[in-house]
Amino acid sequence: MTLIRSISGIRGTIGGRPGEGLSPLDVVRYTAAFGTLIQQRSGTPAPKLVLGRDARLSGPMVADLVRGTLVGLGFEVIDLGLATTPTVEMAVPGEGADAGIILTASHNPKQWNALKLLNGRGEFISAADGAEVLRLAEQDAYTFADVDRLGHVRTDDSWTRRHIDAILRLDLVDAKAIAAAKFKVVVDAVNSVGGVAVPQLLHALGVEVVKLYCEPTGHFPHNPEPLPEHLTDLCAAVVQHKAHLGISVDPDVDRLALVCEDGSLFGEEYTLVACADHVLAHRPGDTVSNLSSTRALHDVAARHGRTRHASAVGEVNVVERMRQVNAPIGGEGNGGVILSELHYGRDALVGIALFLTLLARRGGSCRDLRRSYPDYFISKNKIELNPGLDVQALVDRMQQRYAAQPHSTVDGLRIEFGSTWVHLRRSNTEPIIRVYAEAPSLVEADALAQRFVKELGEG
Repeated sequence: MTLIRSISGIRGTIGGRPGEGLSPLDVVRYTAAFGTLIQQRSGTPAPKLVLGRDARLSGPMVADLVRGTLVGLGFEVIDLGLATTPTVEMAVPGEGADAGIILTASHNPKQWNALKLLNGRGEFISAADGAEVLRLAEQDAYTFADVDRLGHVRTDDSWTRRHIDAILRLDLVDAKAIAAAKFKVVVDAVNSVGGVAVPQLLHALGVEVVKLYCEPTGHFPHNPEPLPEHLTDLCAAVVQHKAHLGISVDPDVDRLALVCEDGSLFGEEYTLVACADHVLAHRPGDTVSNLSSTRALHDVAARHGRTRHASAVGEVNVVERMRQVNAPIGGEGNGGVILSELHYGRDALVGIALFLTLLARRGGSCRDLRRSYPDYFISKNKIELNPGLDVQALVDRMQQRYAAQPHSTVDGLRIEFGSTWVHLRRSNTEPIIRVYAEAPSLVEADALAQRFVKELGEG
């Protein structure tokens, strides 16, 4: 059993003893702590909170606990039911709510669930607020309402439609061009909420949809992280159905991976590259991605006379940097696209609409579009951490060893080697060290990554 309490949320495996897994007691404890923080910040004992969840098996149980806890604190809970993460992010300010909670463990397997915590802007809470939630939970510093001041729940299933309508209203989205292209698309939604939202968006855009794993049962047919080794069924289905492309989203629909018409992968890193290519042609400003994302975004931004700015890994860090430089688009190389004029959150739905607009206007195939971008290859590796391991000491030793190389310590350690780089950082969501390396060929990238995996192991 695993329970990870961090400033970015509460994530764990279902079951086990309290404090060791995401038990019902842990769900109540951290919900109460977050609710208490929101009461303090809002200045009212009866704040408004938007709740949504993905389709994973533990979702209904966790949702019951969260709703009951918030009602016990005196909240008005607006329950969206099954809703994507970006939909909840849009609903929080749309409802004038004080906060939001999304019940999803994102790309993690079915035994995991999590509480993702949003502020009143529908964005992930700050590091300082996250630390305060942990402090309140540790001290059990919350008080429940008496019987005359209990909160209540109201349900609202309209927000998926409202989210899609907002995307269709964007002038960056050319619904007429998409419909005229007569695209056929295969969708792998890993039997979660994307199985509802993605086909609904595509139908609104006039796209023919072939559904693959689109029943929101929570029974994931494969590992839900949209990585190449998990998309073999989608690749085969695209070829079988003679589709123009394939779309894969993770369980909460904030990550987008694409498959070309020949069954080849467009590349998760290149989702943002393509969407930024389209947006930067029509909006002023630069773009942002995190330190672990491909150099290709730098090259494409330069084509438009713009700059790619780097941030620490994590959506909240990308958003902060986007605000600092007033970037119209940014995101992460895991398929996360953030379009600031819609909302400041990774959103696979708007990513789909932007990509299809670019593809329709450019003409040619999905594979042709991918060939128009420079080739870089990232080797993504991870090292499982033993309890008690001093990770910072390991990273510090690597920094000393490579002190002569250009490097950044903004987020872990990123070391530059001419046209290649390696990034070492501890995960915020899993007990691992991530070792990413990029080079002009996969052989070079793998060799560089394995060299550092070995050196870290020796340390």
